Parts: sequence; C-alpha cells; structure tokens
Amino acid sequence: MQTHEIRERFTQHFVNAGHTEVPSASLILDDPTLLFVNAGMVPFKPYFLGQQNPPFPNGTATSIQKCVRTLDIEEVGITTRHNTFFQMAGNFSFGQYFKEGAITHAWTLLTGKVEEGGYGLDPERLWVTVYLDDDEAADIWHEKIGIPKERIQRLGMADNYWSMGIPGPCGPCSEIYYDRGPEYGREGGPIADDNRYMEIWNLVFMQNERGEGTGKDSFEILGPLPKKNIDTGMGVERVACILQGVDNVYETDLLRPVINVAEELTGTTYGSEHQVDIRFRVIADHSRTGMMLILDGVTPGNEGRGYILRRLLRRIIRSARLLGAQGKTMEAFMNSIMDTMTPSFPEIAANRERIVRVAVAEERAFLKTLESGTHLFENAAAEAQDAGRKTLSGSQAFTLHDTYGFPIDLTLEMAAEAGLEVDTEGFEKLMGEQRARAKADSKAKKHGHTDLSVYRDFVDNHPTEFTGFDELETTSSIIGLVKDGESINQAHEGEEVEVILEATPMYAEAGGQLGDRGVIRAGETLLQVNDVQKIGKKLWVHKATVTNGGVDVGSTVTAEVDHKWRHGARQAHSATHLIHAALREVLGPTAVQAGSMNRPGYLRFDFNYTDQLTPEQLADIERITNQAVDIDWDVNTIETTLDEAKAMGAMALFGENYGERVRVVEIGGPFSMELCGGTHVKHSSQIGPVAVLGEASVGSGVRRIEAYSGMDSFQYLSKEAALASGLAASMKTPTEQLPDRIAALTEKLKAAEKQIAQLHQQQLAAQTAGLVNQAVDINGVKVLCSRLPEGTKGGDLRKVATDLRGRFGQDPAVLVLATEDGAKVPFIVAATKAAVDKGVKAGDLINVLGEYIGGRGGGKPDMAQGSGSQAEGLDAGFNAVKDALQQLVG
Repeated sequence: MQTHEIRERFTQHFVNAGHTEVPSASLILDDPTLLFVNAGMVPFKPYFLGQQNPPFPNGTATSIQKCVRTLDIEEVGITTRHNTFFQMAGNFSFGQYFKEGAITHAWTLLTGKVEEGGYGLDPERLWVTVYLDDDEAADIWHEKIGIPKERIQRLGMADNYWSMGIPGPCGPCSEIYYDRGPEYGREGGPIADDNRYMEIWNLVFMQNERGEGTGKDSFEILGPLPKKNIDTGMGVERVACILQGVDNVYETDLLRPVINVAEELTGTTYGSEHQVDIRFRVIADHSRTGMMLILDGVTPGNEGRGYILRRLLRRIIRSARLLGAQGKTMEAFMNSIMDTMTPSFPEIAANRERIVRVAVAEERAFLKTLESGTHLFENAAAEAQDAGRKTLSGSQAFTLHDTYGFPIDLTLEMAAEAGLEVDTEGFEKLMGEQRARAKADSKAKKHGHTDLSVYRDFVDNHPTEFTGFDELETTSSIIGLVKDGESINQAHEGEEVEVILEATPMYAEAGGQLGDRGVIRAGETLLQVNDVQKIGKKLWVHKATVTNGGVDVGSTVTAEVDHKWRHGARQAHSATHLIHAALREVLGPTAVQAGSMNRPGYLRFDFNYTDQLTPEQLADIERITNQAVDIDWDVNTIETTLDEAKAMGAMALFGENYGERVRVVEIGGPFSMELCGGTHVKHSSQIGPVAVLGEASVGSGVRRIEAYSGMDSFQYLSKEAALASGLAASMKTPTEQLPDRIAALTEKLKAAEKQIAQLHQQQLAAQTAGLVNQAVDINGVKVLCSRLPEGTKGGDLRKVATDLRGRFGQDPAVLVLATEDGAKVPFIVAATKAAVDKGVKAGDLINVLGEYIGGRGGGKPDMAQGSGSQAEGLDAGFNAVKDALQQLVG
C-alpha cells in the first residue's frame, strides 16, 4: 500500500466517523516556543488550552500534519525509525468521545479489511501499552477490543504520560505497537524490544491539569480538566514501513527512490555496510526535510530556521561526496523527492522551480569550500590521532568555521566519526575574540599548527607486531623515535621520547584496558615506558623516559612488560567480563555494556539501565562473579571470523567496526563470551576475589559499577573487616550483630534528637510568648516587630510566627520577626486574616525590611520569608515597615 493511499484511508476513516478534515498547517507557526511544528497537535493547542473554542461542528477533527524534529538529526540513519520530517496522522476530540472512542477508532482502522477501507493488519501482531494505573484503558483493550492481557503492558510517566512540558492539560496515553517478527529482535513486547515491536500510534487521553515542574515525570498533577479531550498521533512513515514490507522507514516508496538516485550518482550500493547505509539514509531523509522546509518558505542562513536548513543541505552534500559523488547532486535529489511527495502535497508542483533553485544555490556555495575544508579537517584529525590525542583543538575548529565556512556542528560530527572530541571552549573563546576585534587580528592567531603527520608512514608501511598475548618479553628493533611531534634519530638520558618498535609485548590502551607499563633495554641503556597508545589501529607508540644511557633508531632492544602491572590488568579485565555476565544474569539482557575502564586491581563498568540497583541486586552480582572465580573456569581465546563469532553467541559491543578476523574471549562457555582484544588470565580463579564497591548514575539511562579485583580487593576487604572488628569491639557486640546494634543506637539517637527538638520548641515558645504584649497599635492594627534570641535557627521563625499570630485571634495584626543565625539574618512577616482583609500583604512588607538588611524574600499575603546579611539595619527596617503600615491603613 503506497503512502499516499495510507493517508487517504486514514482521512476517510475519520471523516466517515464525523470528524472535520483539517489541512496540515505550515511547518512554521507563529509560536515563539517552536522553530518548527513538531507534533500533530500543535495547530490545535489553542483549543486544548481553552484559549479558543474549536470551530468544528461535531467537536472532532482529523489531520495529517507535517512535522520536523531537529533533535532527531543525529539519529537519522543510525536507527531505522527516526526521520527529521514525518507525517503525523491524528484524530482529535474536544469534550466528545474519550478513551473507548479513541481506542475503537484506531483498532477499527488498523485491523479493518483492506477492501473496506482499513489497513488489514493482523490483530494477533498488535500490542499495546498503557499508563501504570490506567485500569480503564487496560480494561477497554482487553474486554471491549479483545487483546489478551499478556499483550497489554504498563509503563510509567516517562513513557506513557503526556504533557506539553508546561502547566496545562496532560494525561495518560496508550501506545499501539506492531510485532515485526523474531527476525527483528527478542520476544517480550515493547518493554523488551522496541525495535521488533514498532510503535505506530499514540492515543493521548487528556484528562488532567499539570502544574509546574521539569522533565517528563517531575510535575504535580493538579486535578481533572473540565472537559476530557483526545489527541492521537499515528506515524504515517512507520505504518508505510509495515504495509510495504520493508525493513525501515528509509526504504518506503517515499524515500527509497532518492536512495536509488544516490546509488546512480555515487556508484556505491545501498545495503553493502552499515556506515554506507547511514549516509544513504541521511541523503534521503534530509532531502525530504530540506525540500519541505524550502516549500514552507525557509531559506539557508546562519541563524534559527535558516541554520537548520543549511545544516541539513550541507550534510546531504557531504554524505554524497563520502559515497563517491564527484559532481553536483542536489537537483537530482530534490527532483526525486518532489516526485514522490507531490501526490500527498500537490502544492509542491507550483513551487518546484523555486525549491530546486534554493537547494542548488546552497550546494554551489558549499562545494567551493567543502573540498579545502575537508582536507584541512583530515590533516588536523590525523595530527591529533597520530599524537595520541583525542581532542581537536579549538583553534582548528575555529579555522574551519572562519576560513572554510564549516558550521561547528559539522566539525563536531566529523570529529565524532573520527573518534575525536572538539575543544568547544577553545572554539567559543576564539569566536568571542573574533567578535571583539578586527578580522585581521584574529587571523594572526591561526597559524603554526604543529605537523604531527610523522606517524603516517609507520601506520601505512610498518604496522607494529604485537606479541603480548604469548610473551611478556620480546627482542625487537627501534624503527622510529619521535619528540615534540618531530622525528629524531637519537634520544639521550633524561629525555621523554616516543618509541616505535618493530614488535612489542606491551599492550596499547584499547577496549577500556589501560596501556602496559614496562621497560626497554639495550645493554646499559634503560627506558621506562609510562604508557602505550595505538595510532590508526596499527601502530604502537611507547611513551618513555630515557633513565640511563642513550638510544638510536635501528638499535636492537628488549621490550619487557612490568609483570605485576600485566597480572593486575589481566585480573581486572577478566573480572570486567565476569561482572558483565553477572549483571545480565541479575538484570536481564537489556543491561548492555556502555563503556568500561580497567587498570591493575580496579575496574569500572558502565551499562545501559534506568533504575538504581538495589543492595540485594548488587550483592547478587558480587556473589555470582565470585562464584565464577571459585569454579576456576578455563579462560579460552578463539580467533575466528566475525560471522562465526556471532554464530557462537559472542557479544559485539559498542557497535564497533570489527575486522574480518576477531578474538573471542570465553569464560565458562555460555556464561561469558565476548569479542575482546584485551589481555586475560588463564583461569578464572587467577582473578582472585572481586569486591563490588557500589553503583551510581553517570548519565541519562547509564549507570556505573565499580569494583576491586585481586590483591586490591583483598586489601579492601581486609580494611572493611578490620573496621567492622574494631567497631564490634568498641560496642562490645559480636560482629554479626553489628547491624542490629547500630540500628538500635540510631533509633535511640533519633528519639533523643526529637526530644531535644521538642524541648527547644517549648523553650522558644516560653521565651517568645510574652512578645505579644510588646505589640503597638497602628490605626487599629497591632504590629509586633522583634528580634528573636541570637542563635535561633531560620527554620524556627515560621513556627514562632504561626504561634504568635494565633495568639492575636480575630484581631488585625502583623508580626515582623528576625534573628541572627551566624552570618545570616533570616526574617519573616506574618499577618492575620483580619489584617489581610485590610489590605496588608506580607509579601510587600518583606521587601521593605529586606532593603535595610541586604536581603530579599517572598511569599503569600498572610506570610512571607526572606534572608539578609546586615543585622545592623534591623531597627531601621522595623521602623520602615511601621511607616509602610501607617500609610497603608491610615
């Protein structure tokens, strides 16, 4: 079924059900909060917010809204379901039908017979999710629609609760997923695998009002809305993907023709390898988004919407060049995408010439700078990589921007592809200097980059032979010496130098394992190796200090690994594999490695997981890991092809670009089997004890476990045992009873602290009770201004003010209290209801006092608090408050 027909069937289905057909709004709306329309409901916001009455006769509407989400730019092509431009088909009800109606409408269209206007999807392949406590929606799906309970899954606020991100309407939602089959992932529904189970429709039940807050799940729900509304969104591209039987949204009838054109222009075949496919998908996706933006009046520029369009078009051009295109490509891409999109958007035909003209002009301008700028970037990246650096300097990024017109985003993207970061702080500093001084001055600061291409010949013609899997000492020859980025022939005592050997047993940092330490010997000459880095995946660079004698290029030397260092590194790296396996056993297969670092005796392991681990889970991970150590499994390494390794079940991590031959490290058969190029122990028992130190969050959806291995673990556990033993002795309690003893003491301490707090409050109440008599009358309002005893905590002010205010009963009264709490001067203003009725506002009076004591505050009419720092101004401040009240109630 073609996409145009999918759109027609959706619209007709809801028009037949009494909905008003609403044409798609422009991608550019008069909304200061949005660059582009990014959701189907955006044009209907005034109706959902109650700002306007919906102009639809039946209180229902349907539309297929064109949308652009710029946050998805970096995901394009990498995932199989992200588009920057997409069509969101929706139906909307403003106080008419609610959950049952929305669910029934969606189900009827999705599963209805094709000959009767439906999509004909197999109902047995549809799954749904509902909000955690939305029993009403779950019951409708099960009892009314007939979906088995096992295909109804519940998710929390972050996934199945909708709001606009600001105070206003909100509510639970229900999402419909299509099971694409076992070839796309594991069983278990959307919770288990959202690639196999593709979300195609989201039904939002607007029934509540939300308050202030941030994020998807950190806001207060204030109560129900006066009217319950429906907002749904069906992804047209995703439904097309399913109905057309293609693997992803880039291969549907709308985008695949652009890929075909790109194949013809580049001579490269789509589907040959992942990175190549990403570039084809970028071309297809961005061609459509760019065309639709130009259609709606956006032109390339350096700011706002124009910058987004320029960035998209330049990514197309660069991707085509990387695929092999030699000449201009934009006109062909634009014509192809306009051919596929015109049936759905007839207005394209009248704007065809303008769209091509804008796109081709941008291509012409960018091609003039792309070649020279790309060459400069490649040189800079090579210099950084050859020197073992992981960062491109700010000055290099600035030169690309200033001289060659490269947006910083493009430099960041190219750097990421090269495995580099960019010194953005340095870049921003130079940008600031450029704005502050003449261009000629700034140009003077952009010369003299060090040439670090000295390693290139070694990478290409003399790759290092690594012998460290089989031996810790290797006789070799020095084939290169580098100092300060330049090739040298000799190095002398006291110099720091980079040594390139023909062969080495020293491991170069990779896969999370730090580089080896060791020595290079030649007679009386001794070099201390402090680090080993890999360049171009082929060249080992030994960073060393000449501690005795001197050395020449061509010298025969013996390279020896520090045995203790390697032993500890092997233990930690093998322990990392065991912890990974234990983690997956405890948390399930969704806990996937996201990074690691191991050095002798210590490891940290990052993994994708959203929830904090419980103490019980951590204990289980530690127990399973040490059981694997105790079993004394053989640690086997197998060299094989990548396909054979995957067939064995070996885990390939990080989406790395592995070669044809790979190394599989297997511990305990299926317990742990990973692709890994690191060094490992021979038997799991050689790891020694593993002590898990704890876990914590290190980013959104990523957590980290830290642990010790070997002697470091033993020493840590010994210290812990000694601490527990000493504590038990001081408490005269057996070690095993320490937790109960400490818990009991903690409860006693809490009780004592509570009793002290109560006594403090009683004492403070007794000290301040008499203050009521010090109140003065100002035109019928009793006013009490007083300093509380020094040392009174700021937190006590509110309690004292509330107590004293109650003592005035129904009389109009205002209390102004302050105290000195260290260097701070907390203060509070409280007013009785009778005083508020006279026009007193505590929030106004608090600022009057604040002006005299260097502070400020805020609150409600009956009570406001603040804090200052100048106690000497209190008396004057009290008088100012009295004067203000005199004028207010006079």
